[in-house]
Formats: sequence, structure tokens, C-alpha cells
Amino acid sequence: MNPPLDDLILHHYPSSPFSEKVRLVLGHKKLPWKSVRIPPVMPKPDVVALTGGYRRTPFLQIGADIYCDTALICDVLEHMRPEPALYPAHLKGVSRVFAQWADSTLFWAAMAYNLQPKMAVQLFGGPEQAKAFGDDRKAMSGGMLRLRPGDATSAYRSYLRRLAHMTDEHDYLFGAEPCVADFAAYHPIWFTRTQVPPMAGILQATPSVTEWADRMAAIGHGAFSKLGSDDAIAIARAADPRPAGSNWLVDSAFQDDHGIPLGSRVTIAAESFGPEATEGELIAATRTHYSLRRTDERAGTVHVHFPRIGYVLRAADAA
Repeated sequence: MNPPLDDLILHHYPSSPFSEKVRLVLGHKKLPWKSVRIPPVMPKPDVVALTGGYRRTPFLQIGADIYCDTALICDVLEHMRPEPALYPAHLKGVSRVFAQWADSTLFWAAMAYNLQPKMAVQLFGGPEQAKAFGDDRKAMSGGMLRLRPGDATSAYRSYLRRLAHMTDEHDYLFGAEPCVADFAAYHPIWFTRTQVPPMAGILQATPSVTEWADRMAAIGHGAFSKLGSDDAIAIARAADPRPAGSNWLVDSAFQDDHGIPLGSRVTIAAESFGPEATEGELIAATRTHYSLRRTDERAGTVHVHFPRIGYVLRAADAA
């Protein structure tokens, strides 16, 4: 059984910045969705039942298809509802490049500034909760180089000025309408403004960025309803994963850059943050994405999808 094509389930939690990116995209495209609230830190047994190991937030579920990483989720939503466009024809290249910068360089500078120790304690409700969150993210970070607060503050100020050069000229970063670049740049600034408001003074020097952020916030999250994680798992179990080429990832031609044939047992993991691997049978490796088939005793057979950029594919016996 396949679900209705608009039966979108977002697994997220309220203070997750990358979740805010997708929530706003759903609102922008006026796509109704179901909200499953997941824990911000491990253990996450209901998450792992669906993803097989991937635990970054958020991920999108459509029946028995699981889409990981907000870059891929944006592609899926664009294919489902092309208008209003996240990737306007005249901005296809630059909007993707800018979004990748915003989701990485801007994001990490902003979050190193936002989550200085005094703010972490306030945000998470006490020193023990802040330590638990910090320990969880340290485990996800591996050997990543993290900016110290002073360096992060300097970088964030500089990036905000660069954004201001764009928002001084347009309502949105590249013109009169928002594109994927806006949603990618907005979510770390949203975190500064809404989750750690004592830190928001850094925005005072760039008033046009604040005005742009107000316009982004006004987009809203659209129409959604709450759903329990057990119910989401039951939906996956009752559904059939969609075949390659009909799963909102329209490119289906095999692109072999690894010497690993389809049907092989493989693992896929993020290059850096969140290195937990998902293992399964490789059923697609296209120019834009990978897809794995895996079976879970609770969720049944699911297809888990990842973007190529930012992820590492290995044969399972070499992982």
C-alpha cells in the first residue's frame, strides 16, 4: 500500500534550527504535513527504527521512504510542488552553492556564538541538561574543529554584514522572492533571535538582516497536525517503498564512482557531523543521491535516501 502523495511526516523537535528551515519550506509551498516530535539527544530508538542509524534532525518520511538531510528534503519538496520555486531557473547554481555555504560555514559560526556556556545552561534548563546536550553533540562531531566563542563572534559578525549587503538591496537575498538560499541562511539567525534572545544584540548592526528575518518568519509553517512516533512507524510498516524513479527523486540513472554495484551491502554516513552509519542494500546511486533498502523488525522494509554531497558510501565489509 502506498500513502497519499501529500502525506508528509516531518520528524523534528521545536528548537532544531535545521527543522525550522524545513518547516518554513513546507509553509512556503503550502504543503500540509504531520509533525512527529523526536528527542534532541540519544537514545532515539524510534528514529533509528526508520533510518537505521542516521540521527541528525530533521528527516522526512513519506510512507516507507525516509529522506535524510535538509538539502535532499528540499529537492523532494521541490519535485512535489515546483511552485513557488526554491531553485528559480536563473538562480539554480548560485542558490545551491550559497545554501551549502549557509548550512555549513554560516551555521557553525552562528551556533558556536549562540551556544556559549551561559546560554547553553539557560536554553536547556540547567547545567546537567546542558552537559547532556554538549556530550551528545561532541559524540556527533568526532574530530571536527569547532570555533571558540571569540572567533565565532568575529566570524558571525562578518557573515551578517555580508548578508546585509544583499538584504540592503532586495527583500530577499537574491531578489523579490525567497529561494533555497534564504531558507538556509535564515535558520541559524532564527536560533539567535528566538532560542537565545540575550545573544541577539549582534543583529543590531545589520537592521536590514533583521527586517529580512521578519519577512522569513512571516512565511510560517503552514498547516500541520501532530502524530506519534509509534504511529509513524506503523505507517512505514503498512506501506510499500516507492520504486526508484517514482520516489520524488527523479534522476534514476546509475552513476558508479565507487566500483560498488547495485545490490551490494553498503553503509552510508555523513562526512563529518553525525557519523553514525546506515547499512543496507544499495538500490540507487545517481548523480544526486543514494538509496538503501533495509528491514527493521518494527518499521518493516523501508528505503532510506541520502544526498551524494556530504555523505560517504562504502562497501559494508570495508566500513
